[in-house]
Amino acid sequence: MTEDFEHEEIIHETDVLILGSGAAGCGAAMAAAEQGMRTMMVDRGLLESSGSLGGGNDHFLAVMHTDEKTDSENAIVRTFCSDASGYRPSHIREWVSIMPRMIHLLEKLGIELIRNPDGTYYRTTGFGHPGAWFINIKNGQFIKRRLGRHIRQMGVDVVDHVMITRLISDGDRVTGAMGFHVLDGSFHIFRARAVVLAFGYSTGRVSTNSTGNPYNIQHYPYNTGSQYVLPYQAGAAVLGLDVRQAASLCPKSFGCPGMNGIAGSGSKAINAHGEKYMHKYHPMEEQGPRHLLSMGTHIELTEGSGPPFYMDMRHLEPSLRRHLQYNLMPGDKSTWLEYCAQRGVDFEHHPMEVEISDLDFSGLVQADDEFSSTMPGLFVGSMFGFFSGAICCGFAAGRHAAHYAAQHAGEPFPAGDDQKLREEKARVFRPLHRENGLYFRKFEDAIRQVMSYYMGFVRNEEGIRLAVRRLEYIEEHAASIRAGNLHELTSANESLHLLQACLLNTKATLERKESGRSAYRRSDYPEQDSWYDDKILVTRQKNGRPEFSWLTWNPDLPAI
Repeated sequence: MTEDFEHEEIIHETDVLILGSGAAGCGAAMAAAEQGMRTMMVDRGLLESSGSLGGGNDHFLAVMHTDEKTDSENAIVRTFCSDASGYRPSHIREWVSIMPRMIHLLEKLGIELIRNPDGTYYRTTGFGHPGAWFINIKNGQFIKRRLGRHIRQMGVDVVDHVMITRLISDGDRVTGAMGFHVLDGSFHIFRARAVVLAFGYSTGRVSTNSTGNPYNIQHYPYNTGSQYVLPYQAGAAVLGLDVRQAASLCPKSFGCPGMNGIAGSGSKAINAHGEKYMHKYHPMEEQGPRHLLSMGTHIELTEGSGPPFYMDMRHLEPSLRRHLQYNLMPGDKSTWLEYCAQRGVDFEHHPMEVEISDLDFSGLVQADDEFSSTMPGLFVGSMFGFFSGAICCGFAAGRHAAHYAAQHAGEPFPAGDDQKLREEKARVFRPLHRENGLYFRKFEDAIRQVMSYYMGFVRNEEGIRLAVRRLEYIEEHAASIRAGNLHELTSANESLHLLQACLLNTKATLERKESGRSAYRRSDYPEQDSWYDDKILVTRQKNGRPEFSWLTWNPDLPAI
């Protein structure tokens, strides 16, 4: 029987509201607080452990401006702004400008950035990057708790354990957000002069994996699409839903990839015949773009050259092998060494069995040079992947949001549409008071079944259209989700966001008639089409449905 919860209503007012307390949210909070703005951050987790960073991290991307041509601002601008990424050169330049500050902060907090004997940072090459940009971290599992303590000491107002379910807007401007407390069931309304979106980068729990556990995946499993579903619903434009679909290789039956350091150190992918194969798919082989590592492995799979697949590190220097197994990987997931003991993983004597990971989706909320979305008042703090990209992008967005809030200082906070607030509150808590219906796991399993079957690594027009119809059928049952407690209510709301994210990404995929720029291939359009070289897909909501258009994206890129 469902408990009878009383849903107290609590109203918060602040200058800068930060949605999410992961790495991006932490960056935004530091920047806004330094500008003297009253700053509030909210997350359904606890600041000291929330977000992907809460599980640890093993690297920090940074260019150091050495004599190497590829160790420069121009090199990173060219890398991240190519192929219609949706990034402006100004975004990347601001990221680069913040890198030294964050490196200094990490070391001040006692995080060990690994150095070479000559005192320079030990860096490895990331997927598709022209240079070694990833500073390796030894004790990355401690970053978040130390960063959280630092932010609390700055005087930031931290609201833990509140899940945001809707943005508040007055039609032309985002003015806040609302959600519920996942532990006590209170309903929270946040009013702000500026809002920073820092919900994370990737959407997990999209497809099945070999463990059968949807939470044992390559990235943070509690991001289920709210980072672009909520701004889309509020009227903001979203970019690249058709290609921001990724996968990696993971240690067999272990969710954490750790492949940046492993591939970047010179490890080799081997198929079941003992053959190296990545040279067939990119000149940079294992160090090429990440999506080609998973795509190349999937092609080998369909041709009968696996499973199994392996990453071989036996040819590496002994000190490097030890570093990868005992320093780098434990910082990315703390259970790594237990996994090694159980499976007999030994980089020195045996190749490590790997498998293609689950799929994760993403969408880039369109932003101008000041990290403002197409909806005034909403700033984009989760534009970039990687720990470095997240915390630096959050810092940039927080700084611009603080300037915007200062311009609106003294104005009364918009009260919001009372009818919409009542409707959202009723919608959020309705599953608690439903006696019959589906629990979230069954609802969510149906989504993953559709996505894995029709939207896997090889797709076609008819299959994608069937996926849309199946997802819309599941959507018809969204009103029957029930929850027996607040934990289940939180998961149910995550499932609803996941469904909307999958619908958006699936419908967007129909718009791209080619292969080669994402983790999937289209069997009906197997070749890459040059028409898309300077095109990026824009998605907006119109009359409750997504409307797609193509934007020519050809930024002026500098020479390296």
